[in-house]
Amino acid sequence: MGDPSGIGPEIIAKAVADPEMRELARWVVVGDADVLARASAVTGCEIPAEQIHAATSGFEGFEFGKLEGRYGSAAVEYVRVGTEMCRAGEAQAMVTAPLNKEAVTLSGRPFTGHTEYIAGLCQATESRMLLACEKLCTVHVTTHMALRKACEATKERIVRTIQLGDEAMKLMGFTNPRIAVCGLNPHAGEHGLFGTEDGANILPAVEEAKALGINCSGPHAGDTVFLQGYRGAYDLIVAMYHDQGHIPMKLIDFEGTVNISIGIPIIRTSVDHGTAFDIAGKNQADPRSMKQAMKMAVRMARTKMSLAAV
Repeated sequence: MGDPSGIGPEIIAKAVADPEMRELARWVVVGDADVLARASAVTGCEIPAEQIHAATSGFEGFEFGKLEGRYGSAAVEYVRVGTEMCRAGEAQAMVTAPLNKEAVTLSGRPFTGHTEYIAGLCQATESRMLLACEKLCTVHVTTHMALRKACEATKERIVRTIQLGDEAMKLMGFTNPRIAVCGLNPHAGEHGLFGTEDGANILPAVEEAKALGINCSGPHAGDTVFLQGYRGAYDLIVAMYHDQGHIPMKLIDFEGTVNISIGIPIIRTSVDHGTAFDIAGKNQADPRSMKQAMKMAVRMARTKMSLAAV
């Protein structure tokens, strides 16, 4: 359900009420029954009681649009419960609504992001973030860290990111995904003129990934490769750091972009927007990103289940 005080409850209510969504899967909402009832009242979209898995039971003096540590703590608990349901085979995939990192911090819990937290629960050490929309996909070598530290990404980490991206794209239905790898520096270093990382780390990583049979190329200049991908030259772009991948993806299709955690043993998708406290509880939240995340979760779960049956 995400942060109880954010727009998560509303976009969930609107999404699960959509007949198209209801036909795709059996949806179970992990959250708070009282808050979800309020969201249903606000949106006019009822969530049947049998679809709610209550992980918390009400908040005294609850209000939408409030930044509070107790809401941040609850949001993390919903993620934990959903993750354990997937690990136990009680669910085939998990879709997360937005939480607020500041609210989680106010609860006294260290937290850098969904992907890292879920990876920790699953004891996975190589998780990555992938953004996907109808036009293009992007996977990140590094995400929630200082840019200075992101520049230190090793060849091994880049190779593993390319591998994980290739595997995820195949789970999404691409038989031979075309992958472009971004350079780190302007013009991918311009043969060492603007930095040595592209030639020292990224180029060898691309060559190693190609030797593994992956259809990839690079390093490409970051200022043009996303346009080329958008126009159909590539299916997946490997970005070196958070904003290199996030800015073009949000510009291409903010409402339709889905956040996917890869390198973990469960399927987890998410909206690619925040809690929007300013409009929470006002029936203004757009559920399109949530619906896209739900569709992607079903798409990947079906492929995973079919592969397991072979």
